[in-house]
Amino acid sequence: MMWLDYNIDQAGTNFKVSGEWEGEVMGVGKDGTKKDHYLYKPGDVFRVNEGGWLVKIADKDGAVRD
Repeated sequence: MMWLDYNIDQAGTNFKVSGEWEGEVMGVGKDGTKKDHYLYKPGDVFRVNEGGWLVKIADKDGAVRD
């Protein structure tokens, strides 16, 4: 999936991807309903690989991915 028209906000070593409205990239529609697609959700854990990809390794329930 190609995500377009998003901003990356940085504060120190932290960063956030933001869309047109708060929560857009985390699966929240403009009207507050949940969408079936999202970039990330609260509690997701990522690591960065050698190619610069953020690879999801765990979610908020502690489920670890390979």
